[in-house]
Amino acid sequence: MDFVWAVAIQTLATGCVVLFVLAGFWLGIVRPHLDRKVAELIDASREIEPRVRQGVREGVEETLRELPESTVKESTRQFLRFGSGLFENGLSSFLGEVSDPGRKPRNDS
Repeated sequence: MDFVWAVAIQTLATGCVVLFVLAGFWLGIVRPHLDRKVAELIDASREIEPRVRQGVREGVEETLRELPESTVKESTRQFLRFGSGLFENGLSSFLGEVSDPGRKPRNDS
């Protein structure tokens, strides 16, 4: 019976020592390292949105600089023509009128 108690005590002591060493390794080395990494990630995530916003702004400015001037003028002219048509004639100039022969009447049934 003394042998069984000796093995049980030895197993319990070994388990406690291993648990103590693993807890010390976790609390002394792993956890502080993870805390530093999490803090770095939080700082990096706070910098992402301003950098993305700045990158998008620079990309749009660069694209507009690269467009030929005639393209910008023509698209602006078409947009103004479309907008003035809507303003002068109302939405009917855009959607068409009911008596428009090319337009089919809606059947809501």
